[in-house]
Amino acid sequence: MATPKQQQMLEQQQSPMQRVKNSGVMMTMSESPVNDEKEEEMAESALALFRAKEEEIERKKMEVRDRVQAYMGRVEEATRRLADIREELDDLVDPMRKDVAILRKRIDTINREMKPLGQTCQKKF
Repeated sequence: MATPKQQQMLEQQQSPMQRVKNSGVMMTMSESPVNDEKEEEMAESALALFRAKEEEIERKKMEVRDRVQAYMGRVEEATRRLADIREELDDLVDPMRKDVAILRKRIDTINREMKPLGQTCQKKF
């Protein structure tokens, strides 16, 4: 008889089907062949169900991955569009800044010219 450690190593090396079979054999040594066949069928159907669920999970995982990649593509496109819009706005704002700077210079020049006139008017009154 194998030690618990050796038995555990053997179980790890066995396929899921063999583990299900062996667990049934270890539990009941005196069962009839009909029960063994039923157990084997049940184990096979359980394994098939498990594999089907694994495939479904994998399929859903791929669907989610595809959706995320599509979403990321849309996000990247929107980011590019926003960058283009920002550049266009900067181009629109820059000429306005130049115009504002020119107007401020004119206002400063006119204010300098008007200062002496204002002082002259105050002296007269």
